[in-house]
Amino acid sequence: MELAIHLADDLKTKTDESNLGFGIHFTDHMFNMDFTPEKGWYNPRIEPYAFMEMDPACMVLHYGQAVFEGLKAYRTDSGNIQLFRPKDNLKRMNRSCQIVCIPEFDEEFALEALKELINLEKDWVPDTPQTSLYIRPTIIATDPFLGLRASNTYRFFIILSPVGAYYAEGFNPVKIMVSHDHVRAVRGGIGEAKTPGNYAASLLAGQNAKENGYSQVLWLDGIERKYIEEVGAMNIFFVLDDELVTPELSGSILPGVTRDSVLQLAKMWGLKATERKISIDEVMQTEKSGKLQEVFGSGTAAVISPVGKIKWVDKEIAIGDGQVGPLTKRLFKKITDIQYGQAEDPCGWIEFV
Repeated sequence: MELAIHLADDLKTKTDESNLGFGIHFTDHMFNMDFTPEKGWYNPRIEPYAFMEMDPACMVLHYGQAVFEGLKAYRTDSGNIQLFRPKDNLKRMNRSCQIVCIPEFDEEFALEALKELINLEKDWVPDTPQTSLYIRPTIIATDPFLGLRASNTYRFFIILSPVGAYYAEGFNPVKIMVSHDHVRAVRGGIGEAKTPGNYAASLLAGQNAKENGYSQVLWLDGIERKYIEEVGAMNIFFVLDDELVTPELSGSILPGVTRDSVLQLAKMWGLKATERKISIDEVMQTEKSGKLQEVFGSGTAAVISPVGKIKWVDKEIAIGDGQVGPLTKRLFKKITDIQYGQAEDPCGWIEFV
């Protein structure tokens, strides 16, 4: 396919990098591509960022058939722009497509189109420390039809947003609350897909957590309500008696790219890193015995997010001494140094734009 480029006549005024926020501002251009059964994926184009016109019966509005991804572009000290593991994000996006019956796309072509878009918008990639260009590829079902089936037509689009740090309060321990009244997903469902419905399912519990002074929800499995799965926007890790433990991928947990990066680095450093079932009771008992050393989340937006307190029913526990743990700090520094070109990439994760 040949990528068409249509430039915007009027360019936006860029926001002060000290006041970016997260997911608020958007660049001048976007990528669009369409699908029909007869043509397959066709008409790939970069064009001015604009509203999308939809039929009120558009299937994504009624049945939620959609997938998306999140990744970032980083500006290095030398001014170059690079991506962190974009092939893994696009591969995971195609896996999400399989789960919700969306036609798969050519990952290599999508990556080249993304690079072309970022090159066009390179002035939007900020260079203030801890800032980046957030990338949101999305596919939505577009048939104008009221009936429960997979759509025949789709739109693939990519939008870009210059962002500051995910947490305004900085790299400090956050408080999370275990949900015992709600579940996010069950094995055999769509929990491992990055699809909007998974996030809609988390909103009520997340709102309740914030109203009680907690940043995010820690989800338990949807069947036994005892095994830890993930946090609202992150995978979760525990350091238990010098062992790094994270819930195993069971079909209801998003296979995070940052999660995998953490596991690879830990093993490279000679640490014991385990993927297994871990119950909330085990975490509470380990804290009581003094062997719960660190807890942190991992994800594209925040990279590594230290956890300082966990609330389960009527009990709240504090992790460590209230400071960021040494492994948490080491992982955050290593991953961000690789992302910003300040450390050697030991695993071939960086893709240059």
